[in-house]
Amino acid sequence: MREFAYLRAASVAEAVAMMAAMMAATPPDGGPARYLAGGTNLVDLMREEVERPGRVVDISRLPLSAVEDLPGGGLRLGALAGNTKVAADPRVRRRYPVLARAILAGASPQLRNRATVGGNLLQRTRCRYFYDTAAACNKRVPGAGCDALEGFNRAHAVLGASPSCVAVHPSDMCVALAALDATVNLTGPQGTRSVPFTGFHVLPGRTPQVETVLRDGELVTSVDLPPAPPGRGAYAKVRDRAGFAFALVSTAVLLHVEDGRIVFARVALGGVAHKPWRAHAAEDLLTGAVPDASAFARAAGVALAEARPLRHNAFKPVLAARLLRRTLTELARPS
Repeated sequence: MREFAYLRAASVAEAVAMMAAMMAATPPDGGPARYLAGGTNLVDLMREEVERPGRVVDISRLPLSAVEDLPGGGLRLGALAGNTKVAADPRVRRRYPVLARAILAGASPQLRNRATVGGNLLQRTRCRYFYDTAAACNKRVPGAGCDALEGFNRAHAVLGASPSCVAVHPSDMCVALAALDATVNLTGPQGTRSVPFTGFHVLPGRTPQVETVLRDGELVTSVDLPPAPPGRGAYAKVRDRAGFAFALVSTAVLLHVEDGRIVFARVALGGVAHKPWRAHAAEDLLTGAVPDASAFARAAGVALAEARPLRHNAFKPVLAARLLRRTLTELARPS
């Protein structure tokens, strides 16, 4: 691990000020500045020399770990709330079971104990070419090329990719947050703002190194969940092994049926794109439909209609469609 400057912040304002000062300075090695929370991703990247920050601001002791009720029935998840804490919270389990299940489907208990909400949003891809510093990767070194395009791309994106990058976002939690229409709250040198979760992550285009809409020095402070959605929710994941593996494909689904018709539907997919993928067209098709096999098959087809498989992952659109159909079928059954 390379040498870096380390500062520990005592407040959000101090953390933002430290980051602004660091970004204005030029360290000897020219490395960027980074916030450090749980460290489950950043420290690994530093050890592998994929990330080489010259300056690190430790925010792990900031008062951002609470899970709080919001007026109107929503819930605020502090950016430093641990994944285990969030998944075990009775309000999350009761009102947003799809989120609790998504968190528990990810990583090992040890990692969930350390990982945070904000860190989960900002974790970087597990693409093997991103981690291999001898490989060409536009995300790691802009303009270097993308070895995954013609390499072993079984785990890579089939939706929203570009000639510059076909990596996928690794998070399970974020797929559920996308389905729940969460909001991300940010604080930076220019003040505070809130961003819809579905607009927080961006597609690669020609700049795959830009993964979110975060501005320079901005810090994720919390994530807001709206009031609990009607009906039922489920998170389903297919992976290469039963435990502690990233998703080949996953889906977070919310479904509410009244009088034999679907009146509310939310569908998000994971493991298929550079960001958690909301299938808005599938939701529109489901709303008002009779909850039967035909409607679910049409919705799955629409959700994956724009899929563009690579050499080694032609199975992904088929697998994702089947997983979505199965999840919808299970949710539509009488409880």
